[in-house]
Amino acid sequence: MSAELVLSGAIFIGLAIIIPIVMIMTVMLGPRSDSAAKNDPYESGIKHVVGHADQKFSVKFYLLAILFLIFDIEAVFMYPWAVSLRELGVFGLIEMTVFILLLLTGLIYILKKGVLNWR
Repeated sequence: MSAELVLSGAIFIGLAIIIPIVMIMTVMLGPRSDSAAKNDPYESGIKHVVGHADQKFSVKFYLLAILFLIFDIEAVFMYPWAVSLRELGVFGLIEMTVFILLLLTGLIYILKKGVLNWR
């Protein structure tokens, strides 16, 4: 057995014992304050929450969130491509052009369907 393996095992076991002990000690020794102000719901600066927790939201909100994620992921894929453009050469340029055209086709489809119209 190598020394690194023994050391990593000892660190893992030590952390597996110490972390729960510290968490239990925090609960047992930490200060407690139960008051009406602490138990009141608080949401983004609004003192009293309006509405019910099970109220229905429009599908447009979910659709907009999914569209944001899709185009945000596009940016995540474009950054490493831009960094290594010289290494990829013409093939990388063509590949990214196809990728952007595919996403542009999706955006045009979304616009024609009227997904972003909030009427």
